[in-house]
Amino acid sequence: MQQPAPPTPSNADAAPLRGWQRAAIWLLVAVLLALVFMLYTQPEFMVRMADHVWACF
Repeated sequence: MQQPAPPTPSNADAAPLRGWQRAAIWLLVAVLLALVFMLYTQPEFMVRMADHVWACF
């Protein structure tokens, strides 16, 4: 005899994000992306990252 599956939590109980919270998240994402893109403009950083990736193999 099969046991019934345990109930899974639903997202219906979670409170929706407020407007300022959603804006703050998007601002944080934009700042992080800008910082990452700024790192790519530095040749020394790119060489160091390539060396780290190559060292993994």
